Amino acid sequence: MKEKKQSFMIGVATIFVSQLLVKILGLLYRVIITNFEGFGDTGNGFYSAGFQIYTLLLAISSVGIPNAISKLVSEKISIGDVKSAKRIFKVALGLFFTIGISLSILLYIGAGFVADVIIKMPGAKYTLKALAPSILFVSLSSVIRGYFSGMQNMRATSNSQVLEQFFKSTLTILIVYLLAGYPAEIMAAGANFATSIATVLSFCYLIYFYKRNDIKKPYGDLVYHTKNTPALTIAKTILMVSIPISISSVITAINRVLDTMTVMRGLDWAFLHIIPDAAARHDEAVRLTGVLSKVDILTNLPLALNIAFATALVPATAGALAVGDRATASKRVSFSLLITILIVFPCAGGFIALADPILKLLFPAASSGAGLLMVASITLVFTAIAQTVYGSLQGLGKVFVPATSIGIGCIIKLILNILLIPIPKINIYGAAIGSLACQFTACFLSVRVLSKNIKLDFSISKYVIKPAFATFLMSVFARLSNNILIKLNFAPRIATVLAISASVLVYFILVVSLNIFTKEDYSMLPFGHKIYKALQKAKLV
Repeated sequence: MKEKKQSFMIGVATIFVSQLLVKILGLLYRVIITNFEGFGDTGNGFYSAGFQIYTLLLAISSVGIPNAISKLVSEKISIGDVKSAKRIFKVALGLFFTIGISLSILLYIGAGFVADVIIKMPGAKYTLKALAPSILFVSLSSVIRGYFSGMQNMRATSNSQVLEQFFKSTLTILIVYLLAGYPAEIMAAGANFATSIATVLSFCYLIYFYKRNDIKKPYGDLVYHTKNTPALTIAKTILMVSIPISISSVITAINRVLDTMTVMRGLDWAFLHIIPDAAARHDEAVRLTGVLSKVDILTNLPLALNIAFATALVPATAGALAVGDRATASKRVSFSLLITILIVFPCAGGFIALADPILKLLFPAASSGAGLLMVASITLVFTAIAQTVYGSLQGLGKVFVPATSIGIGCIIKLILNILLIPIPKINIYGAAIGSLACQFTACFLSVRVLSKNIKLDFSISKYVIKPAFATFLMSVFARLSNNILIKLNFAPRIATVLAISASVLVYFILVVSLNIFTKEDYSMLPFGHKIYKALQKAKLV
């Protein structure tokens, strides 16, 4: 049992560290290019609008692949059927090569129509064309990542993602710098072209990783032989698993496209009598879309860290259930939910307490959006919990539940967007409120289904009251310490960095002091026993 715990948590830790590096690099380059003269919130608007369409096609071609391949491979590996696992991988490569290249061509050819007619942002056509090649390479990369994830080897995912983000960050900064002086839409297209180059390099690394790390001998002590399954049958099985998993991502991506459409149209209506000139209204709508995108950059950081649990839960839960070990599956799900809450609560609290200082720290040349960040921080809590629950449900075989939950939430969001954004006093906040309603609904519905299908070790005190209390005290401390440091004549940006650093330490002490973790919880962490002994010596437990 101890070996199983460590295998799961090592997988989580591997993805956690890689996602931390990926998002730090991602945040770094977005901060740098946003502060470039001529880019700013307007450049972010073009950059993000193109990405919404790209994300939709990516959801169709690749988002469900890693979890689907991971689930199928994990089930075969858990009974020693290595031969079938390899065959699943090879068929998946051929299948998603066809899908990926088709969608890449479609995006490149249709970029002008999408930009002019669908999202009402003509300048975004350049960003769409720049992103088109990456769909093929992301699709193929996702198959390789899913294959190794199914063997609970997360290094393929973690290493390739860090490498991809490194090249993406470096090339984006370089290309945008070289395009300085060009219109914002051209600078944004250059930034997105860097993404395409980075995905090609990441794919090349994964091919290298596969050749060095593929199974050359039977897996463990099990050798299980099956007859060759026809490729068409395997392809159908892959699609039957990947499509339901992808549906939730596709719906989310469609929701973001609808978000862009309703935001642009709604803001045009909201400012009709405030900004009479149509071109000026369009520019302001693009700018506010960029502000919303900038806020998403920050809230996506904790979500990226949390995805470690959602990703690792699919093969871990499916593998445990495949051998009838429901107790292990339950413990993994419960523990992952606890960690999610302990990550996302303080992030949300910190964003709310220091919204304006954080934006001024990171985006001195374009620091608006504090109110949006506060609303998005509340949304962050429900999104992160739902994210972990989706991974659990997919591992349990309830693949349609996330899609249904998100779909219902998206309908509510669309209605709220249409009703709220055109109101001048609400304008862009309507999109933020709609997102909050969407994620709350999806989270509530998914948690309800999960609780009916697996026994959760859930305590309101442990999972809600204590983390919320620790977050509240930390947030108050963060706000007060930032204000005090400024009154002591510290530079505002230095005061913010010191306040955040001290608040992290305060939160850690509070979590330990409130005994949120049991001794068994510590044992599930990598190096958990050493951490527990160190805390005992410090008399914190």
